[in-house]
Amino acid sequence: MGLVVFEFRLPVLISLFKFHALEAVILNKIMSLVVVFFAFFFRLFSISINDILSNYMIIINILLGSIIGAYLGADIAIKIKTTTLYKIISIMLIIILIVLFISHTYSYNGDTLHYKSYIIFILGIISGFIIGLFAAVLGVAGCELIIPTLILLFGIDIKLAGSLSLAISLPTMITGLIRYKKDNSFNVVYSHKSFILIMVLGSILGAFIGGLMVGIISDNILIPLLSIILLISSYKIWLHK
Repeated sequence: MGLVVFEFRLPVLISLFKFHALEAVILNKIMSLVVVFFAFFFRLFSISINDILSNYMIIINILLGSIIGAYLGADIAIKIKTTTLYKIISIMLIIILIVLFISHTYSYNGDTLHYKSYIIFILGIISGFIIGLFAAVLGVAGCELIIPTLILLFGIDIKLAGSLSLAISLPTMITGLIRYKKDNSFNVVYSHKSFILIMVLGSILGAFIGGLMVGIISDNILIPLLSIILLISSYKIWLHK
């Protein structure tokens, strides 16, 4: 299903590079947007654009919620106190940890939720809204939430779900950035252009190396390890002032 990467960058920006919560979120979102754009482009070599466009109704369904959630999430992140934002980020990381663990240990047998189409549509919007909130507040793509939604709610093949998740996350992240750009904290982007470039290049390289290591390191080792890292990161951010 693909391992989460953007959620790990945020604690690094806060704890190691000492950016304030909102600055770290904005920087993480800019970096995530660039990496997702390249990831989406690279995936077109294995999944055709026609396969993605043929599922446009599903993409629109989730976007109806995620765009609203992303804008509202960014608005909340801007307006609340920094100490409160640290607490929210910490809790969200724990939730991402749980989703990460479940999604990589759950054995999918092809079953989907069998509800009437209008209920699926409503659930799609609600799921999208939650995804948008998480993506905006954490400055991430939200793919770890989008992919399980696509598989369990709409019955999308796991390989195609990866590409659709990127197609959904791009407009979702752009919406969050539009709101963040109205705040003075967005100036951190202009003052750290070189830093952003280096981090983006490092993320792309890391994703490439990670792809080569698929199958070498067992998920039975990797997932618990990543879960421990997220747990520690969440705890440290919770204590951040």
